[in-house]
Amino acid sequence: VQLQASGGGLVQPGGSLRLSCAASGFTLDYYAIGWFRQAPGKEREGVVCISSSDGSTYYAPSAKGRFTISRDNAKSTTYLQMNSLKPEDTAVYYCASGGPGCHPSEYDHWGQGTLVTVSS
Repeated sequence: VQLQASGGGLVQPGGSLRLSCAASGFTLDYYAIGWFRQAPGKEREGVVCISSSDGSTYYAPSAKGRFTISRDNAKSTTYLQMNSLKPEDTAVYYCASGGPGCHPSEYDHWGQGTLVTVSS
């Protein structure tokens, strides 16, 4: 089981990024996929999660209206579109499989993380 997160980088406030999470070694359809982030000195937190069954989603309050999660099971890839980025979005972003909720403790397979820096 392997998850590979990519797409991070440096972006100015108000800008956008799209993160990708490619899965291999397992059937993506069977698992919820979550995007989590961890800023320096802070605990890892759930940002957005999407269920395996009906595609229902959970968005953290900080992500609502700005971030969008989607999944392409045929490509075994999950995406996180992030718009209107703010400096407080700066963190290492991780994707993970597990669920069914959106707490890090519910996820047991993690990608390596991709750094998102929002700064002018």
